[in-house]
Order: sequence, then C-alpha cells, then structure tokens
Amino acid sequence: MPRHFLRRLALTVTLLAATLPALAAVDLSAPIPVGPQVKVGKLPNGLTYYIHKNNMPAQRLELRLVVKAGSVLEDDDQRGLAHFVEHMAFNGSTHFKRQELVTYMQAIGVKMGADLNAYTSFDETVYILPIPTDRKDNVDKGFAVLEDWAHGLTLNEADIDKERDIVLEELRLHKGAGERLNKVVMPKLFNGSKYAERLPIGKEEVLRNFKPDTLRRFYRDWYRPDLMAVVVVGDIEPSEAEKQIRAHFAGLSNPVPERKRDYPDISSRLDTEALVVTDKEARGNAVFLRYPVSPAPARLTYGGYREKKIESLFSMMLNLRLLDLITQPDAPFLGGSTGITRFTPRYQAYYAIAAVGPRGAEPAIAALVQENMRARKFGFSEAELERARKNMLRSYERGYNERNTTNSASYVGEYLRNFLADETLPGTEAEYRLVQEFLPGITLEEVNAFARKTIPADSGKLVVYSGVERADTPAPAHEALLAAARMAEQADIGQRTDKALAARLMEHPPAPGNIVEESEDKALGLTRLTLSNGVKVILKPTDFHRDQVMLSGARFGGQMLFDEKDIPNTRYASQVAANMGLKDFSPADMGKILAGKSASASTLLAGYTDEVRGNSGADIEEIEAMLQVLWLRFDGVRRDETLYKAYMDSQKEMLRNRQAQPEARFRDAIVDTLYNKNPYEPRELTLDDAARVSLDRSIEIYRQRFSSAKGMTFVLVGSFDVAKLKPLLATYLATLPTSELTVAYRDVGLRPVTGVVKKEVLGGVEQKSILSVTFTGPAAWSEQESLRMAALMEVMNLRLYEVLRTNLGLIYGAQISGAVRKIPYEHYVISGLIPTGPEKMDKVVAALFEQIERLKTAGPDEAELAKVKTNWRQRNQRSLRENVYWMQRLQASVLDGTDPDRILKVMDDVDAMTAADIRAAAQRYFKVDNYVQVVLNPERPATVAAAASQAGN
Repeated sequence: MPRHFLRRLALTVTLLAATLPALAAVDLSAPIPVGPQVKVGKLPNGLTYYIHKNNMPAQRLELRLVVKAGSVLEDDDQRGLAHFVEHMAFNGSTHFKRQELVTYMQAIGVKMGADLNAYTSFDETVYILPIPTDRKDNVDKGFAVLEDWAHGLTLNEADIDKERDIVLEELRLHKGAGERLNKVVMPKLFNGSKYAERLPIGKEEVLRNFKPDTLRRFYRDWYRPDLMAVVVVGDIEPSEAEKQIRAHFAGLSNPVPERKRDYPDISSRLDTEALVVTDKEARGNAVFLRYPVSPAPARLTYGGYREKKIESLFSMMLNLRLLDLITQPDAPFLGGSTGITRFTPRYQAYYAIAAVGPRGAEPAIAALVQENMRARKFGFSEAELERARKNMLRSYERGYNERNTTNSASYVGEYLRNFLADETLPGTEAEYRLVQEFLPGITLEEVNAFARKTIPADSGKLVVYSGVERADTPAPAHEALLAAARMAEQADIGQRTDKALAARLMEHPPAPGNIVEESEDKALGLTRLTLSNGVKVILKPTDFHRDQVMLSGARFGGQMLFDEKDIPNTRYASQVAANMGLKDFSPADMGKILAGKSASASTLLAGYTDEVRGNSGADIEEIEAMLQVLWLRFDGVRRDETLYKAYMDSQKEMLRNRQAQPEARFRDAIVDTLYNKNPYEPRELTLDDAARVSLDRSIEIYRQRFSSAKGMTFVLVGSFDVAKLKPLLATYLATLPTSELTVAYRDVGLRPVTGVVKKEVLGGVEQKSILSVTFTGPAAWSEQESLRMAALMEVMNLRLYEVLRTNLGLIYGAQISGAVRKIPYEHYVISGLIPTGPEKMDKVVAALFEQIERLKTAGPDEAELAKVKTNWRQRNQRSLRENVYWMQRLQASVLDGTDPDRILKVMDDVDAMTAADIRAAAQRYFKVDNYVQVVLNPERPATVAAAASQAGN
C-alpha cells in the first residue's frame, strides 16, 4: 500500500478519534440512529419533516414537499393525472392565483425550471423550491407555498382546461422511438405489474377528456399528511423552521375514509425469455439482461450498512472488469455495466447491460454473462479489492472534508431517500467513521461470497435486445439471444489474472525549473508567477471547498490552424490521445495506479484555442499527481493501435446510429443551412469523416499543439497553500517544453449566410415539429455588451414561458440563447429551439416574432428587468463562492485581455442596465431581414398518419 495512503489513513483515524465519540465494538444488529445534523420529526397527523441547518450557500434555503404518491396510484380514468396535479400546483392555490406563484418567485430571483420545479414518478411527486432568506417575508411565503401544494390547490375548471394543452405538448415531447420501445419492453421488465401500465406522462385520451372531478379525486385521495414529508435544508435556525412547519401543516387532516396506499407486487420470472424490439429511429443498439426480481432488503442496522459497503465494493470491481473489456481487440461491446438496481421502493433485481458494437448482440451477451460467471466462480483478487477500498475511502474522505462546504441542495437527496426508501441517516461524520471502521475488516472471502450469493446462475432472466431497425443489419432472432446466454453460462471460464503495474506514474520527477517573477493582487487574492520556461501561472487560494483544487490552461491556437483535409483528424486528436493512455499506461492502468487519489488532467484541441483542464483533492500528493498527469500529456502520445481501434469502432457505431435520429439530421440541417455547408462549420462528423481519421495523423496533430506549453497561462483555484504549491509548479509546470509554435488563432472565413433563409426538414413518424431560428451579424464586443445580450435572452425566455406556454398553450418548453463573440471576428449569434406540433407551427412562429417586435419597440417592462437583475444578483453572490467560477472568469480575462477586477464589479454594470439598453440591444440583434429559420416536420402529415393508423386497425 502506498505510503501516502497509510499516512492519510492514520491521520484521519487520529482526527476522528479526537472529534467523534468512540465507536467501540459495533453491534451489527443495532439500528443506525439518525445523526445530529438533521432533526427528523412527525406531526400528529402523520406528516414527516426534516430540518438541517447549513450555511452553504449563505442566505438560501432549499425547501421540498415530498408526496409518497405517483402515477402507480392512478385509477384507470386517471392515467396521467398524478403528473397533471403537479402542473396545477403552479396554476392556482389558496394564496396564489394562476401564474401568481411563478411571477412572485421570479420577482425574488427564483427562476421557473432552473430553480422552482417539480417531478412526478411512479411512487412519488416532489416539489422543489429554493428560497433566498435575505428577507423574512420570502421564508414565510415559501412555507405558505408548500402548504398550498399540500392541500390548497384550487383546481378550478378554467385553469385545468388552460393547462391541458401544455401537458399534451409535454406528452408530445415524450413521443418517439424511446416511447415506442418502452411500450413493448416495460410490461416484460415489470412482469405484468401495474407499474408497466402507469407511466407518469399518462394516456393522451385521458388527458384530453378527463373531468375536473377526476383530477380532484386523485388530489383528495393521495395528497394527505401521512403520505407527505417537508424537507428544509439551508440557512435557517431549526427552531424557526420547525415553528413554520407546525404553523403551516399541523392543521392538515387525512381524508375519511382513507384509501390504502399499496405498492404493486412484481412477480418473479421463473423461465428465461428473450425479447427483440427495434425501431428505425432508435438511438442505438443494446442488450439488457434482467434477472429475477426480489424484495429489496431493509438495511437499517449497522450490519445492513456493512453489507451495503460489500455490495458497493463488489459492483466497483465487477464494473472495472467490464471497462477493461472495451479496450481489448475486437471488443465485445462498446460499454457495459452490471449490478443490483433498486427500480421501485420495494423491489430490486440483478442486471447486466451493454451497448452493442459492430460485432453484434451475441458477443455482448456472452461477455456480460461470462464476466458475471467468472466473478461468481472465482471471485476477485486481493489487488482488486485493495484498489476498490482505496477509492471508496477517498470518496467518503472527500465528503467528510467538505462537510462544512457542501451545498444545501446536495443534502436534500438523502432525506428524500430516507422518506421514500428507508435509507439510513447517520450523517457525514458518522458515516465516514463507519467506513473507516468497516472497510479494513471486509475480507476478500466475504466479497467473493457475496458474489456467489448475488450473481444468478441461470434462472428466470429476461434477455432484451433493443436496436435500430436497419436493412443492412438484421436484428438477432429470439433464439439466438437465448442460445448466446445459455452457451456463455456453460462455457469453460478461466480465472482472471492481474498484470503487475508500477506504483506511481513517474518514478523520477523532472529536475525543477524556477519561478523568475512573482506578484500579488491583494484585491482579488491572486498570486501571479512567471516560470523559467516562460509559462505563466495565476493562483487563487480559496476556502470555498475544503478538498478541491481546479486547474485550467489556455492559449490561442486550435483546430482552425489546420487544413480542410485534416478536419476529421483535428476533431478527434484530443480524444484519440486520451483514449490510448499515457506513457506506458492504458487508461485502465492509470485508474489502477491512481486508486485512492482524486487527480486528473486532460487536454482539448478546441476551435480556436488549445485548452487544459485538471482536478484534484487538496492533499499535496494529489495535486502533484494531477500535475504529473498534465506533464505527461505534454511529454508525448502513447501509441496503441488496439485502443485506437476500440475507440474508433465506438465512434463509428455512434455515428451510424445517429443517422437514424430525425432530431440529429435536423441539427445537421440547421448548421448546413446557416453556414452553407462550409467545411469548417461546427457540425457533427459523419461516418465518412470517421473513415478518414488516421491514427498517425491524429497523433501528429496532437503533438504539434501539445508538445509545447509556449504561450500557456495556467490558473489554479482551490484549497492549497501557495508556499507549498510553488515547488510543485517549479517541478512540473516550469519544466514543460516550450518549443516554438503558433500562439494565435486563424480566421478561416467561416461566416453565416445573410438575408432571410428558410428551410423545411422532414423526419420522424410522430406528429412532432421543432422550430429553429438563428439571428447573426457583426457586433462590437465588450463585456458590457455581453451582459446586455445575456439580459435580452433572459427577458425573451420569460416571454416564451409567459406568452407561448402559459397564455397560448402552444409549447411545453423552449430556450433561446445568444452571445456576443470576439473570436475569430466580432459578431453575435442568437439561436432558439422551440418544439411544438406541426398544426401549431404557424402560430408559434407568429407569436415568437410578435414578442421580438414588442421588445424592439417597447423593450422589457421594469418588472421583467427587475426579475433578471434579482436572479443575477443572487447567482453572482453564490458564484463568488465557487472555485469553478473563479477559474473560468480568470481564464477568460487572460484570453480576452480584460481586467479581472470585473469579477468583483460586474454587478455594478448589471445595476446600471436599463430597459432602454435592452430595447436597443433587441433592435441591434433581432434583425428580421437577416435570420435563418429551419423547421423539422414529421415525414407524414397528421391526416396521412391517422389514415394509416385506422387502416392498421
């Protein structure tokens, strides 16, 4: 075991011994108590609540209403109404009329969708409400909203009818190959259970025709306190939170009589069965093996927790074996996973799944089954177990280190799982202590015994093949799937052997260079260094996260420096190099050598830049490991034809499957139309492009850009000591090669078309359409102008939601985005995608351009602009406490040549922005005589599709 790992383990045990109560001889049969981090209570009416005070981020509160009721509880005339109730929660209640809730939340900086949201599943409905706590009224209103959701929805007929079109548009989005495949597969996966008949989106005829009382019946029956939990995590005193909960929820009562809340049974499959299902628009080919379902064990004791860790170790090791398989010559599949999945609150099953590659379904099935049989027969090795232990320990160590800097939203999931699936809540500190206690004592024989007990031999599995319906590649027969599984189970399987690996990536670090210049920026907390090889470094030590260091590097260069004939090779160069590993190590080898360490670094040949990214923990040896990986990425490329072929096979299969997807062909048409099929346009590559990729040319291109660090400025942000970091920077960054190369971008003349260009694309059998609109043109770039463009986009998205969705019911959702760009020339791009139905397309286009014209003539109203500013103010406050934000902004200031002081001053420009500024921006950028409109319409109009459907019946 590496010395650093033992040292960290000893240090951690010492710290825990000093800070946590002794965990003497654990009674494995004892239940795990709820930790002190959360207060869990229950009101007399049965409502459960969770309160966790957490100040990250400050002045923000995460509220959830969890209802233990979803689509599986719907009566036959209610299919889809659990989800419809969720929609109505935002459309009229005791304290908020239709749309008043959304309007109010936007006014206090809470965005619909990004912040305020909800979801409905088979067994639960969860409402999501983050609230700023800078004003007490916000908190009071937040709890009032939860109370309204719980029992105060008005559900009046007019509001219900208004929402029908919106829900039907959401249903339309679900239509496609995935839905068609699920209709066949789901009944088999759920063995005829009610779950297969109650997909949350529901049935179209029900959504169109249900009576309001049918919806009210679902709400009355299932929205009741004994099936509810309120979760409160964030910057609030627990006593205040509990007071709010009691004030708002103690008066709720359960209906009389109460309907019994049942969980449908799922019968266990006794015989092995095969299912083949294809669709010409499917996203890819896959095989899925589902073994008999069984009740999920309630692991509420220390012994149950220990068994969960055994299960996790088992899954980690087995899935790493599958990862190894995809790097072999003629890999049996493109990727796979296996293990135990808990697919309802009460049931679990063992599964194996793989993305099918060019060799087809049978080799994929054989490989999945054989690896499972190998683990069942021979188990794992001590080396595999030790690596899994290290990785697991490091994961929990990071959680422990970050316990005081973890975002409140990250804790919410634990409380939802406790309420919905009885997950234990020991707390981060206690859980880390348990892992420390249990991991060393988990033996190889225990893990191997778990494998023998868990991996099914041959009984009652469902073998599913789902794939793209292609004339040139027939789907396998049912009998072939069964035969492949049966032969794999009966095959003579040998024991797996581990190859010996080096203990570290670099046996001998390079002789250090020097730091030749140093300066401080005390206002921003920066240290700037110039190294002896000319490389520059910006250091920003922070306490935002206790166990995180982030690195970036960038300079001008990129793909556009290369000739047109090299486009496929430039696109793939970074990925090809990464997928072959480093030095003498494959990617799988690197994962094993770095087991127990959080450290990575990657390179990217982007359009106009060469970029580097890295991450590590705060441990100085992990930072060194990250820098070693970075150094080796500049030291050359590991040439491995086997790994190259495996990677390119996966890419070709992905591109082959992509051709079947109408949305993908639509995206290609947008780019082709916008740039008139310029060879440098930013479109997806094709199979023909992939066939032109050369291993040696990709390596040559990579080396041209990443064999020298000349012109690079690296930014490191995170939890580190500058003095301790400097020697590592001198060793690794100051010794990077800096031979001559071009440090500039090339303008290849890529320009969008001008004038009004309209195109229709036909694709897809469902009655679905998508509108794409793109505005482009020259623009004078500045940071202030970029802000004005961003504000214009925010206002447009408010209008899309309010007018096209809420008022007109034409869409479910849409997004428009825009940017002013400096490289390779000063210009702007605004693009929007709006899904709708073909029968609504003309109305959508008219409504969109009406809103554009309104913004150009009248601009936003003050309330709209205030919503944008309030949200940005809150987002900026949170961003200033995030390492990734500082890293991105500092790196951008280097490339743009701007003053990084704006990081602290950007809100001054936001506050100064006026409605007139946004109106002027709309006039500059929404040029209705210069845009590209591309519409995706179905292959068959609705009348033809309906006639064909009737003929089929």
